[in-house]
Amino acid sequence: MFFGIEAGGTKFNCAVGHGTEIVEELRVPTTSPAETLGTCKAFFERAADRHGQPEGLGIATFGPIDLESGTIGATPKRGWPGTNIVAPFKSFGCPIAIETDVTGAAIGEANHGAGVGVDPVVYLTVGTGIGGGAIVGGRPLRGDPHPEMGHILISRRIDDVFEGTCPHHDSCLEGLACGPAISQRWGKPSHALGDDLDAAIDLEADYLAQGIAAIVAVLAPRRIIVGGGVMEVPGLLEATRERLFQKLNRYPGAAAHTDPASFLVPPGLGGRAGMVGALVMAAGSS
Repeated sequence: MFFGIEAGGTKFNCAVGHGTEIVEELRVPTTSPAETLGTCKAFFERAADRHGQPEGLGIATFGPIDLESGTIGATPKRGWPGTNIVAPFKSFGCPIAIETDVTGAAIGEANHGAGVGVDPVVYLTVGTGIGGGAIVGGRPLRGDPHPEMGHILISRRIDDVFEGTCPHHDSCLEGLACGPAISQRWGKPSHALGDDLDAAIDLEADYLAQGIAAIVAVLAPRRIIVGGGVMEVPGLLEATRERLFQKLNRYPGAAAHTDPASFLVPPGLGGRAGMVGALVMAAGSS
């Protein structure tokens, strides 16, 4: 039996199981580190009493994070910078694997979802923030400390006067195209755009296509899986596909780049990719 945590900015999803076989789960609101991590640990302690001690534990977490130590970096989430997200769970005495939340989702999709049998594959989430994880050569791509695909710099459209939401960059993908950017630019959330829907999709698809084109040029993925709440806006995925292939303009000529529907796809696991990925990570750590 394995334990997994998908640690997000608004909630932590805890799971007990193996891969897609989940026998118990709990959703915990993200509040203070002590309260959130304490609730997660108590859940796993009760699960261990019922199912036995875990063989491994996987944590797919928001960042930025030092993947060697498990320490959260300069996140805007109050109270979390400097928190060691691994430390509370060491008492279980099992191996612990840690990756970013988007890399965890990429692992889940590569093993049980839309990325099975495809390498390299990228998972990109468009929601409260924008982030991406990649599987290259069968392994998660790491760096110093890890990829931050949401902060790819893009060209602001001349008719867009919105200043952006990113405190670090004037015109990065996340700052111009994340869910809060949509809400602030249009004065309404992405699921309630109303009469502004067509204009919002046109702009959002342009920005997403710019960022994805940069990912294509650097990582040469055979598939990009795009999830997150913003991508549930009707017509946005199709518009992003169309705009992406306009920007690629048949270059560099890979077959995948001429078939939008099989190259840019929704998650096969839906919103459970990160949780499944954390369990896959736990199994790989044991």
